[in-house]
Amino acid sequence: MRIGILGTGALAEALGTGWARAGHELVVGGRSRAKAEALAGRLGGATRAADPREVVDGRDAVLLAVLWSGVADVLSDVDAAAGTLAGTTLIDPTNAVEHGVGVLLTEPGRSAAGQIAAWAPGAHVVKAFHLFPAERWTAPPPASGHDTADATVVICGDDAGALRIAGELIRDVGGTPAVLGPLDRARQLEEAAGFVIGLAFAGFDPNSAIPRVPTLPPQSPSPDGSTA
Repeated sequence: MRIGILGTGALAEALGTGWARAGHELVVGGRSRAKAEALAGRLGGATRAADPREVVDGRDAVLLAVLWSGVADVLSDVDAAAGTLAGTTLIDPTNAVEHGVGVLLTEPGRSAAGQIAAWAPGAHVVKAFHLFPAERWTAPPPASGHDTADATVVICGDDAGALRIAGELIRDVGGTPAVLGPLDRARQLEEAAGFVIGLAFAGFDPNSAIPRVPTLPPQSPSPDGSTA
């Protein structure tokens, strides 16, 4: 795929490393051209640096790998309000939370992913990659396949094609995609991140606060349209 990465930090490098290894064509950019050039050099493969506007032009997917505080500015840099991301899979891994506390910074009932969709009309926003630290994606995938025991990446989105693309990119870095539902459930995912962050900074293991529930078989629809 042709993938654009907006941002030059730890997550951009971690996911970019895996995607370059998988053979994708990457273009990276950010506020600093020098940092983008340096990151492109480290990623190798078919990777180059470009200005942010070029990063999003003609891509199959774009990763918005910047802090929440910089999202509006980055989208403004690429002229997203004018529809430059229309039809593009826009992967949102941001955590709009208060550092060390985990309280969401968005308005009640509003998700960061929903706000991004409003700032980038026509983009197919997919919430993904926001629950794991960047280091999780730096190790090569196991030779025998994908170890899914601790790498289920829950995603939300409205467009089936965008969810498929995001799922492929998740598998390329050793994860397993799990679709929670449409984008209006992104707030639920973001609250989960706040829950994890708050517990971790309070000195508790978030895993110990979540019961282990056995996997249930898929529900099949009954003739009246409900699930059995």
